[in-house]
Order: sequence, then C-alpha cells, then structure tokens
Amino acid sequence: MSDHAPEHPASWPLVALFTAGYVAPYLLPTVVGRLDAHLPLSSAQAGLIGSVLLLGSAAAGFALASRIPRHGPRPLARWGLLLAVAGYATAAATSLLPLVVVGAVVGGFGSGTATAVAASGIAAQRDPHRTSAVGLLSVSATAGALYLTLPRLGGGHGLPFAAIALVAALAWPATGHLAGRPAGASSPAGRDLVRGSASRLPYPRAGAVLAGALMLWSLAQNALWGVSGRIGSQQAGLSEVTLGMVFAAALGAGLLGVTAASALGARLGRAVPIGAGTTLIALCVAASSAARGLGSFAAGEILWNALYPVVLSYAIGLAAALDPRGRWAVLAGSASSLGVACGPVTGSLLAERAGFPGMGLVLGGLLLAVAVPLTAVALHAGGRPLVPGSVRRRGGAPAAVLAAGAGAALSGRLPRVGAPELTVVDVTVRPLPGRTPLRVLLRSPAARYPRLGSGTRARSAAMVSSPSNPAARASRSKSAGSV
Repeated sequence: MSDHAPEHPASWPLVALFTAGYVAPYLLPTVVGRLDAHLPLSSAQAGLIGSVLLLGSAAAGFALASRIPRHGPRPLARWGLLLAVAGYATAAATSLLPLVVVGAVVGGFGSGTATAVAASGIAAQRDPHRTSAVGLLSVSATAGALYLTLPRLGGGHGLPFAAIALVAALAWPATGHLAGRPAGASSPAGRDLVRGSASRLPYPRAGAVLAGALMLWSLAQNALWGVSGRIGSQQAGLSEVTLGMVFAAALGAGLLGVTAASALGARLGRAVPIGAGTTLIALCVAASSAARGLGSFAAGEILWNALYPVVLSYAIGLAAALDPRGRWAVLAGSASSLGVACGPVTGSLLAERAGFPGMGLVLGGLLLAVAVPLTAVALHAGGRPLVPGSVRRRGGAPAAVLAAGAGAALSGRLPRVGAPELTVVDVTVRPLPGRTPLRVLLRSPAARYPRLGSGTRARSAAMVSSPSNPAARASRSKSAGSV
C-alpha cells in the first residue's frame, strides 16, 4: 500500500472540526483573565488552569496520533466533541475550583481529539496548506466575533467556557460527513490499514526537529498571548471593552494574513514564509510587551496576529507534507499544543521576574533561535521553489536552465519558475492474497539453437522452426516435394 491516502475527504467538515478544536487556545486570554477576576485565584494560578486545559488537548493528540486510521475519524470526532461540550459546560456552570479544573481538563482533551482528527484529514487533502489556511481563517473569524460579543454579555468566569462548548456543539453535524469505522482487522483492507498506520514514520529526524521547534515556537507566542490582557490593562491602561476591540482587530488582521497566505500558496516555498515570518513575529513580540499606550499596543498585537496564522498554516502544511497519512501533522500539532499549554505559566513567571518588557526580549530571542531549525526543515524536507539558475537535487543544471528559459513551445511540459519541488515517495507493492507469482523463462534463439550461433542465422532458424509461420510451412512442403 502506498503512503498516499487513498481518498481525499471533503474539506468543509474538517474546517468545522478544526474550528471547534482550535478555538480554545484563541480564547485563552479572556479565559485566564476572567478566571483571575472572578474566582479566588492569583494570576499565576489562573494561568495554570489555562495550561492544564491545553495540556489535556496536547495529551489527546499524542494518544491518538497513530489510532485515527484504526478507529475511523467519525467516531473519534464525535467522542471529542462530546467531551468538549461536557467539560466546558461543567467548568462554566460551577464556581467550585476542583470542578472547574476537571471540566477544563476534560474539555481540553475533547478539543485536542477534534483537532487531531481534523489535522489527520487535512494531511490527506490534495492541498493541505490551503485547507489549513481556510481552517485558521474560520478560527480567527469565530474568535474575533466572540471577542466582540463576550464583553457585552456581562461578567463571570463561565462565559468563555460556555462559548467554547457552543462552538463544539455547532460542529456536531459536520461529523456525519466524515468516514466511519474502517473494515475489521480480519479483512485484507483492515490488515492493510493497521499495517499502514503502524509503519515507520517518514523523515524521522526532520519530523522530530519540526515538532520540537513548533513546541518552542508556540510556547514563546502563547506566553505573550496569555498575558496580553494584563499588558493592555495594567501597562497600557486599557479597559476590557477596548481590549476586546483590539483583540478583535488583531484577529481580523489574522483573517487578512491567512487570506494572503492562501492566495500566495507555494510560490515562495515554505522556508521563506516560515523563516522570515518567525523573525518578524519576534520583533512584534518584543514591541508589544514594551507598549505603554493604545497605539503601540494595538500596532504590535495587530501585526503579530496577522503574521501568526500565516506561519502556522505553512508549518501545518510542512508537517502534512512529511507524511500524507497525517501522523506527523498530528504529532507536530500536539507538540504545538504542549507549547501552548506551557505558555501562560511561562509568561506569568517571566512577567513576575523580569517585567513585561524583559519577558518580551526573552521570548523574542527564543523565537529568533527557533527560526533556524524551522527554516532548515522546510528547506530539507519541504521542497524548494524553482528559481532561475538554481541547480536541483533531482534534474541537475539542465533542468534549471530549461525551467528558467523555457519558451512557449515548451509550456506545459516543464515546471514553471516558482513551482514547488516534487517529493519522492517510496511505494511498496505487495502481491494479492492467495496468488502466487509465475516465473517465466524466455530462452534466446542462440540458447535454443547453439549450432546456428547468433545474429541473422539464429533469427532465420527461429523463423523456420515456427510451425505457425506460413513461409516456413511452404519451405517445408517444397523440400518434401523435391525429395
């Protein structure tokens, strides 16, 4: 069985499922802020509850990375949505701290399950980058609408939890369009599915580096995201309504960024958007942490949130390109969720020790350091664009020259300048069950007629010896008549 997924599932159910699973990290600032404001918790303790929620999400991804093909996406997606609705509804309905923590953990595990199923399906798409961009577009739009709505609905810690539960419930009808439980393990299709899901991961070093780098990348940014509300209120002096408007505008900029990334596609490859985007994000993190007014704070948050989903969409596409079965996409997403989970606590500790500006410098330096391995993985395993004069790993200098100077006569036969490099995939072909291969030995004319030798005499002897040749039959009858 090939490593390519045999089917391409519909994209809109995956987008809905991705939105339901990924909206919780986007609402993390308001979740942590309301826990701090309306429950007897310190800022660090409220951030710890947010981290526990995201740890549950990361645990679900690590647990289900290789089990989605076995159990089928539809049952797992429904279980995840049920856990998300039950957990977040419990956390919203009570003010008892143990129940709030338990509800956050259960809801986070459900969100992680939905995200894992969506990431596995996105990796099987014909264009995973475009599908992931549409998913991030949907998440940004949903979170932006909630940031505009929640401050006008009153106080209480449970309102963000209830909103996340509502989004998960609205995604339930989309699960009916996902694939159901696969064939049993006793059937040939089931054995192939289990064997394929348990096969060795391709690009093990690149995948491990990508997962580790994404964990640190997400940790640095969500350390700032978890305390952005405190920076705006305590350092910049903004009200909750103004903060909601700034966050909504920032997520609206994220919509524009994702739209631009979807339109850009693979024209620049993956290394340039990931490396350059992460460098710019590091500068935005440092600037936003040092903001002391509405203008500087809004500028840093808006530019940062415009770049964040762009880089994330290319990173998801890179993880999907490493393994079309989606295992690296799920593992990299889970590593990212682990970094997101550690972000609020890291941000709170850094803010208490070094202040908001010092925290921004530390996080910005971490992002600059992480940009190097991310770019290296994108160059090594993600393919590079065709540029004039470049020497390809496969094709050599002549292919680069033709790609750079091909005219109209060769259009359609050669890749265009800027087209992504095609990846080489190992294909394993197994015989059909119950069939034994046949071995056919074809002897040469020289071996059949050693006295005649090779060349024309051998071909003539083969022609004469053939009983189905009419010329041979005429020659034999003439010889018999002369005798």
